Amino acid sequence: MISIIVAIAQNYAIGKDNDLLWHLSDDLKHFKALTSGNTVVMGKRTFYSLPIRPLPKRRNIVISDVAGEQIEGCDMAYSIEEAVQLCRADEENFIIGGGSVYKQFMPIADTLYITWVYKDFEADTFYPVIDENEWQVVDQSERMHDEATGLDFAYFTYKRRS
Repeated sequence: MISIIVAIAQNYAIGKDNDLLWHLSDDLKHFKALTSGNTVVMGKRTFYSLPIRPLPKRRNIVISDVAGEQIEGCDMAYSIEEAVQLCRADEENFIIGGGSVYKQFMPIADTLYITWVYKDFEADTFYPVIDENEWQVVDQSERMHDEATGLDFAYFTYKRRS
């Protein structure tokens, strides 16, 4: 099972200068709760942007375009196809970025865990548009407000339509 987890601004912005656009404490707790005990798959730039590497209590798969490159504590893949082969069929495998990795996994993902942030942001990395003909919302939280940032957000779960 391949799932994508990402926080997206109203204008589909997800990052700038290899960093997140906001810091929502509740969203980080949500991310940790969903991904702990499972596999996380990411590109190398996303891996190096993490404050703690590799992410604890998770199997970390890093996709690199440098053949033979090794990163301590991580399983390495050198293509999207190889990353998929490394994913375990008996657990949820979470794609955690970045932009190019999300785009390449969208056609094969089963589930999207989206944190919608209700504001437009200036960015250099955007998430692909979610086609409502392909995806349906199966769960959503109430709209929440983060006092520290002043941002409103909500959690949505999408499943691929049959």
